Amino acid sequence: MSTLSTHVLDTNAGVPVVGLRVHLGNAADEALETGSTDDDGRVRFAADLPGGVYVLTFETGPWYGGQGRETFFPVVGIAVEIDPGRPHHHVPLLLSPFAYTTYRGS
Repeated sequence: MSTLSTHVLDTNAGVPVVGLRVHLGNAADEALETGSTDDDGRVRFAADLPGGVYVLTFETGPWYGGQGRETFFPVVGIAVEIDPGRPHHHVPLLLSPFAYTTYRGS
């Protein structure tokens, strides 16, 4: 079993993304949990996950829209494979209106 967290940074402004809704789903994209990024741009999901594929879905369109900004990516979906032998997985998202990148964090 393993836990999962994410951290979202606005690379244009150089600050954490606050108040972005993030959904955690299973491989069939059935919702397991929903959270919003905190003042440091982080969400830590409470679920203890068995191994397998999970999907993080970031509601970037509403977040940008709330700031009066446009984006080419109204939703960012990231599928990850959880290794039950690792106690925790972290998925950072570096976000700008017209690009994003991610990696396996620590």
